[in-house]
Amino acid sequence: MSEQQVLVTGACGEIGQALVQELSKRGGYRIITADMMPLPETIKSLVTEHVQGDLLHNVKIFYDYDIDLIFHLAASLSSKAEVALEEAHRINVDGTMQLLTLAAYRSEKYKTPVKFLFPSSIAAYGMQTIEEKRRAGCVKEDDFNDPHTMYGCNKLYCEKLGAYYSHYFGQKHLDEKPPVMLDFRSLRFPGLISAFTLPSGGTSDYGSEMLHNAAQGKLYSCFVRADTKISFMAMPDAIKSLLLLMDMPRESLSRSVYNVSAFAITADEFRQRTLKAFPSANIIFDSNPRRQGIVDSWPEDIDDSQARKDWNWKPEYDVDRFFDDYFVPQVRKRYGK
Repeated sequence: MSEQQVLVTGACGEIGQALVQELSKRGGYRIITADMMPLPETIKSLVTEHVQGDLLHNVKIFYDYDIDLIFHLAASLSSKAEVALEEAHRINVDGTMQLLTLAAYRSEKYKTPVKFLFPSSIAAYGMQTIEEKRRAGCVKEDDFNDPHTMYGCNKLYCEKLGAYYSHYFGQKHLDEKPPVMLDFRSLRFPGLISAFTLPSGGTSDYGSEMLHNAAQGKLYSCFVRADTKISFMAMPDAIKSLLLLMDMPRESLSRSVYNVSAFAITADEFRQRTLKAFPSANIIFDSNPRRQGIVDSWPEDIDDSQARKDWNWKPEYDVDRFFDDYFVPQVRKRYGK
């Protein structure tokens, strides 16, 4: 069987590094990566080619590649996007549209759908008040699609763009043969936590930042209230869900965008878990109005029953296994604790 050629954008990020490692472990892929940064040593040997620089300037390069599969991970994240709106739109929307156009072109030209995997986010939701958030509980994919951030607006719009390119782009008269469409698939991720890369200042990073600071004996001032609750997922489960969705036959999928989740806990529960691991941890709560507002607009939990039904999604790490078997041991190892 010949190798599939896969393009991973944003390969230097937390998801990108973990995904490249898992694709390499699976075998059967010729991995091409793109990022503004040079590849870290941890994945450099696993990649056939790395294209460094602004993706929007480099997309035209990939028209000459026989790409079968695209993981479009490159993005300007929520906190950064709120202070650089136009740049966020350029990266998150224009970059995605150019890659979708590329995938659509190759799908039609070679009569084989290019699979396009797109990580979306709980930021695509928008809750109007804390009371509404608490009443809603677990939310389904089509509920509360009223994002309060540029990042959330970008993600929701790109979900719609993906559906358009998958079903309607280049549409013909009803009596004409339809064009071959690309195969767009998206996951709305909760807060993702990797045990092997450092938190990068994301809006949901307060949990992992607690443990990293505690392991170093540093005071940590948490930027959300103690009662703040959202859903989280271990990075291995994020990669597992991407690859499970990638492997499913198109006809088995009832939708193009799916929720996935693992566990939902409050910031104070994260603090209690941190104190259990590092009893001398010094953690205070000092809510930042801007970042608190972002997290308050996200649901407390998300309903992933459709993913469980359509493609047998189930996380490996519940809250206990996440802390006891995955995150805490690796944080201890990193800091010699």
